[in-house]
Amino acid sequence: MPTPILVEACVDSIESALAAARGGAHRLELCANLIEGGTTPSAGTLAVCRARLDIPIFVLIRPRGGDFLYSAAELAVMLEDIRRAKQAGAHGVVTGVLRADGEIDVDRTGELIAAARPLHVTFHRAFDVCRDASRALEALVALGVERVLSSGQAATAPEGAETIARLVRQAAGRIGVLPGGGVTPDNAAALVRATGVTELHLTGAGVHRSGMTFRVPTVELGNVAPSNAYDWNVTEARQIERVVAILGV
Repeated sequence: MPTPILVEACVDSIESALAAARGGAHRLELCANLIEGGTTPSAGTLAVCRARLDIPIFVLIRPRGGDFLYSAAELAVMLEDIRRAKQAGAHGVVTGVLRADGEIDVDRTGELIAAARPLHVTFHRAFDVCRDASRALEALVALGVERVLSSGQAATAPEGAETIARLVRQAAGRIGVLPGGGVTPDNAAALVRATGVTELHLTGAGVHRSGMTFRVPTVELGNVAPSNAYDWNVTEARQIERVVAILGV
């Protein structure tokens, strides 16, 4: 008998979570804001998912889009989000921190792992932008992480299949390797065969059309997207100061 493959669906809404469960997903990675690669979901989303679903839910712990180099304040947010996710009944967390030089931040990632226990921990796709995949894998093994989510440091997991297969061989059962990024029904089976993995991660997403019949095409909500994964929008005190000064408040 072939080894059964666990399918993890990455979802960022209650509608997607319910659909993934109906489709037979074995586990969820629950996020918000997948357009930026995913951030921590709301407490309400997690609570409703826990109330309506029986499959395990792993919660993404990522305070913002952009890179994976976090400030002390951001780390405090991540630790608090882990505490609340555990309290709400999450089955695992998905997280990780890099140093500025592209290496795994062992100390800060270790803090997050310690806070998450006894839950399982997946190190997310920060792995795909680290300096050296082989060295990073050994660091995660030493930290005791259960699995690493990776596209094989390529744009998509199918493109990174050779690297993923090498990581599976290097892991030798000490840590799970979970391919994710660009996985579809058309390439999933080939990816499993090429890599030897036992778990697979995908969004399975399609476009949802709004039911609004009244629309205002001249109004755009939200900020302009950053130009690359190493930039993100942050409020600047000087801009707020200027408006406060101009208004005399």
